[in-house]
Amino acid sequence: MSDIYGQTIKLFGSHPEPVFESPEQQTGVWGREWGCDNDVGQLRVVLMHRPGDEMKIIDANKRIEEIGSYGDLDAGWYWQSDTIPPMEEFRAQHDGLVQALRDEGVEVVFLDSIEPDGIKSIYTRDSSFAVKGGAIVTRLARTIRRGEEAHVTKTLANLGMPILRTLNGNAMAEGGSFAWLNPETAVIGRSICVNEEGSRQIEEVLNAQGAELIRVDLAGYQIHIDGALTMIDVDVAIVDAAQLPYWFLEKLKELGIKTVEVTPQDSSWIINCLAVKPGRVIMPHGISNRTMDKLADLDIEVVQIPYDKVHHNGGGIHCSTCPLVRDPIN
Repeated sequence: MSDIYGQTIKLFGSHPEPVFESPEQQTGVWGREWGCDNDVGQLRVVLMHRPGDEMKIIDANKRIEEIGSYGDLDAGWYWQSDTIPPMEEFRAQHDGLVQALRDEGVEVVFLDSIEPDGIKSIYTRDSSFAVKGGAIVTRLARTIRRGEEAHVTKTLANLGMPILRTLNGNAMAEGGSFAWLNPETAVIGRSICVNEEGSRQIEEVLNAQGAELIRVDLAGYQIHIDGALTMIDVDVAIVDAAQLPYWFLEKLKELGIKTVEVTPQDSSWIINCLAVKPGRVIMPHGISNRTMDKLADLDIEVVQIPYDKVHHNGGGIHCSTCPLVRDPIN
């Protein structure tokens, strides 16, 4: 019997090549080339969630003076600022982002389902992120967000996107703290939301694809690196230098990446932006003239939209978008 199997394999083939991530294997097996190996190539598909009935749990009577905001420990939700905007305005700004993306030719897909009280599910960046050939499903650090992983897994499966890794064990990581610097180099910000085991499991996937993962330890209670760095062109990043270690700023120079440093006059949220193609980026209002001049000098085109209402829940444009397919930049 073993000889029959052996002869069958010889006749019909058992081959590791071409690799899983190759265009031939992706299109032949999975229907299209999935994933991203950069953060600035033409954005083709993005995963989002339009805030819905889950937002009804927010109650302005549930004030917690200790955090200067609102929340309910028993119900398991918290708000991120001192202001709760009208939900119709909150949704309208999210709708505006969706329209801005569609105007750029991006296909917007939505989560199939969420937790009934998942008020943070709007921030789809965190529960998964794309690498070459597929997605990594993360394990969210904050227990009130646990469960989002199951919903994104079902959605990705229904889309037909390969899931290359689901973080397990005591690993913790969130997609807002992962960024591609170039197709061979990514960075992860270790923090209260990203531990070393999460970093290690992500690194295993990247190493198998020939990519390096740089670890940057974020300071204090910073949670994600996208509050300090976002790539906006093939060789340009917008950064808050005060939040990044000096050695990493030097590493960016070594990689040939120019930096646009924000000023005190800028909104802290402008770093939390999204490139839709090389040198074209969607940003929230709040860019100073000085920073706009720097961007113009580097031929960066900016599409500005209002997003301040969504910021009150603790996330921005970058947080609200999970790219699933981007064009290569090589």
